[in-house]
This record gives sequence, structure tokens and C-alpha cells, in this order.
Amino acid sequence: MKSYRKQKSGRHAGKPQAGKPYPGKPHFGKPNLLILGCGDVGMRLLPLLRGRFRVLAVTRDAANAGDLRAAGAVPVLADLDQPATLRRLAGLAHTVIHLAPPPGTGETDTRTRNVTAILPEAAKVVYVSTTGVYGDLGGRLVDETQPVAPRNLRARRRVDAERVLRNWARRAHGRLSILRVPGIYAADRLPLERLRQGTPALDAADDVHTNHIHADDLAALVRAALHRGQPQRVYHAVDDSDLRMADYFDAVADAVGLPRPPRLPRPELVQRVSPTLLSFMSESRRLANGRLKKELGLRLRYPTVADGLQGVTVLRQD
Repeated sequence: MKSYRKQKSGRHAGKPQAGKPYPGKPHFGKPNLLILGCGDVGMRLLPLLRGRFRVLAVTRDAANAGDLRAAGAVPVLADLDQPATLRRLAGLAHTVIHLAPPPGTGETDTRTRNVTAILPEAAKVVYVSTTGVYGDLGGRLVDETQPVAPRNLRARRRVDAERVLRNWARRAHGRLSILRVPGIYAADRLPLERLRQGTPALDAADDVHTNHIHADDLAALVRAALHRGQPQRVYHAVDDSDLRMADYFDAVADAVGLPRPPRLPRPELVQRVSPTLLSFMSESRRLANGRLKKELGLRLRYPTVADGLQGVTVLRQD
């Protein structure tokens, strides 16, 4: 899953606050559900889950505890990079949503390895991965049977996480659903700074196909996967848009009243953008979402980027 927000750093797990329920105590009436990595998408998920589950939201930053509690979750301080802080989570919930990204370096996802060590037998897990695992497909339209072919370390770590979770599911008789997620957008998750800086896009002859999903639709898809996802199944969490990257930036610019970015041929653009940004502009793919519709049975609130941008014109006053 692509994210443009930096993760906040934290330290070791602390004790629950006095007067607050310890996550391990029984809570009659609702089963426990554990969210790992409760950032923007996790916060959008909470209203969809708290009526049916007692949600335990893991955070490594104590400053987030108040917001999580106000949103209806039980905050649990733990650090996925510190296995000792996760031990008290073992067996607390048989339903787990794994939204946490891998570490920023290396070819393996050590965080997901730490997570599988505390997952109970026969747990239901939804893992939010990335469409970047496919690498460059030259703009071809593919479904979930397409083999992965990651081209950078960021995507290799995601492939490793998927593999680790599949191995856990086979060993522990778990039910795993993997959502491969493209660029996430919402009214407060738009590339406005890039547009304001005039960062160039590729011209039409060199441009790449991209895929998108609104953050609210992604939250709804995670919930749908919890209830209707098939065991050991991959789903493309993408909308119906068929856009090239520069067209997406043009659409956002038009919606918020900013100038469209200049377009350059690839040889010139290479000299103007960072290596990380260039990596996103070097992979072209179109992903079918028929399995999502057929098996998860969810009607997207924002089936295209055009639908999702209709309500953001207020940003013209930024």
C-alpha cells in the first residue's frame, strides 16, 4: 500500500492507564479485534467495526492513545520492531487487521514475522499489501492470478510479508485475506504539495497506467474481507478508473484549482525528480477488480477518481 505519511516513532510498550480495561480481560458481548498500524485507514475503519467488535488498536506512540480511545478503540502500546512488547498480545484476538507497513530497509518484513509469532491458531487475518508487488506490466490488464515480480526493495518487503503470512496460515489453519492496494486518495490525501511545487509529470507518449482507491472505500473493503473474504485469497482493492498518472494529477489540479503539472518526456523528467518518485513513474499496470465485486459483494462509494474528487472543490481556498 503506498503511503505519503511518515510513521511516527515510538518506544517500548507501557502499562495500561489506571482505570482503563486491560486488553486481556474478558469483555462479554463482543469479540476482540486487533488492528496493527491504526493510521488513517485504521481510523476510518473504527466506526465500521466498533459496533460488532471490541477493537484493540496497537500504536507505538503514546500520543495517539487519546485519539484512538475517542474513536472507540482500546489503545495498546506496542512496537512491531520490539518483539518483547508484543508478547502480551498473544491470543488476545482471533480477528486481526494488519495495516502496518514493513520496515524502511532490507528485503524482508521483520515486523510481519514478529506479528505471526503472536497470532493464535485458526485466526482470521486481513493483510493490506500493495499492487507494487507486480512490478512493471507494461500497462497490461491483469487479475489476481498474475505472478508477482517486484522490482524494488519496497515491493520485495511486501512480497516477503505475504509469503510469511501464507506460511503461517497453512501451519496454523488460519484464514488469510490479502488486499493489494494501489495509490490511496481522499480529500485530505491528495498530492497538493507536488502540484504547488510544479513537479513535472510524464508526457502522453511515456506515461504509465496507475490504479487508485478512495480511503473510505478501502476501509469498507477491509471490513468486507473480514466477513466474506475467502481463505488464502488475494483481492485487488482498486476502483474502476482507467487513468494514466499524469491524467490523475491533472484531475486533482482541476478539482482544487491548481495549475496542471508540466509534462516532460522521460529522458528529461529523469533529471528533475527523485529516484523514489521515478520508481513510481516507471511501472505501468491495470488491475482488474472483478473478484472484489463478485466475492466481497461491495459496491464502491467512489467507483472512479472523478467521483471521489467531486467533493473536494472547497480546497480551492487553500
